[in-house]
Amino acid sequence: MTIKGKAYIVGAYEHPLRKAPNHSVAQLHAEVAKGAIEDAGLTRDDIDGYFCAGDAPGANPWSMANYLNLNRLRHLDSTDMGGCSYLIHVAHAAEAIAAGKCNVALITLAGRPNSEGLSGTQVRVRGVNLPDSPYEMPYGPVTVNLYAMAAMRHMYEFGTTSEQLAWIKVAASHHAQHNPNAMLKKVVTVEDVLNSPMVSDPLHRLDSCVVSDGGGAIVVARPEIAKSLSRPRVKIRGGAETSKHQMGGKIDLSYTGIAWAGPRAFEEAGVTPADIQYASIYDSFTITVLLQLEDLGFCRKGEGGRFVADGNLISGVGSLPFNTDGGGLCNNHPSNRGGMTKVIEAVRQLRGEAHPQVQVPNCGLALATGVGGAIGHRHGAATLILERE
Repeated sequence: MTIKGKAYIVGAYEHPLRKAPNHSVAQLHAEVAKGAIEDAGLTRDDIDGYFCAGDAPGANPWSMANYLNLNRLRHLDSTDMGGCSYLIHVAHAAEAIAAGKCNVALITLAGRPNSEGLSGTQVRVRGVNLPDSPYEMPYGPVTVNLYAMAAMRHMYEFGTTSEQLAWIKVAASHHAQHNPNAMLKKVVTVEDVLNSPMVSDPLHRLDSCVVSDGGGAIVVARPEIAKSLSRPRVKIRGGAETSKHQMGGKIDLSYTGIAWAGPRAFEEAGVTPADIQYASIYDSFTITVLLQLEDLGFCRKGEGGRFVADGNLISGVGSLPFNTDGGGLCNNHPSNRGGMTKVIEAVRQLRGEAHPQVQVPNCGLALATGVGGAIGHRHGAATLILERE
């Protein structure tokens, strides 16, 4: 069964706060849910499907469903694949709608790592119940180190430079200056990135995403309902998900799971990378973006450094506008999970609601990606293709 044209994104909302010390996580979920439902022109009673992941408080999705007072649910999904969960939820919601399991699905994300002092510098593997813990815990893996390994390998294998990676942050900052809610609004230069403190060689502080509170929510509906609403319609054209792990010790750090999820999403949508007018690329670190651009086919493997250089990702300047809200690198990375905001900005672009300085003219086809986990050892990955109707 294909999801092509089987469902539409009818509501989207991003929380304006980047630090919320006086909010609970549940309250943030409630506020983004309310925002997305109102954006769609619907009511809480219209929601009969609910999707959330590990950022939601409580042992099960019904904990948040109870808090949100969602009393007419027929379908729930708590698939957790880290930062890419919310792209997967959009595809799963489309599948559920196509199968007649629900009519209107709500997807929420929220967290407060900024207020709680969490970042990518803590040891990643802790619990003894994890199958890999006994083998990894002695080495103290942390998120930034796991991404730095991939960056170092790409530099060794293909000659990629720190200057080229820095251009990704530069592009994000050019977009973030127009976003009043962005955490980092200052436009930076390549030199600024290279002069920022080295965190894990070869990644500098400015190669890293922000740590923010807040969240976002999306509403997905069946076509008949979408067409009855007054909001611009964003059709789901294709989607795919996968995981990439250590593969029995034969892991190759030069690519991500997007190398598998991307082509399948393009195939379902019936489009090619050349058709994409705007791309929301998961940007936990600059290397995350570069690898995915290669994996998606926007350039050949090993040519990502040259592709991103000289402003090629800046809206109105380069050939592929990306993350026009500033992305995780400058705007928002709520709950240390950036997939939700990637979908939200793609929806803004397709609706023509992005900031005028970064809006892609007549944007009709957009892509969003997500990565959850760490590309240095194992992760989930997802791709969505969305279309303005």
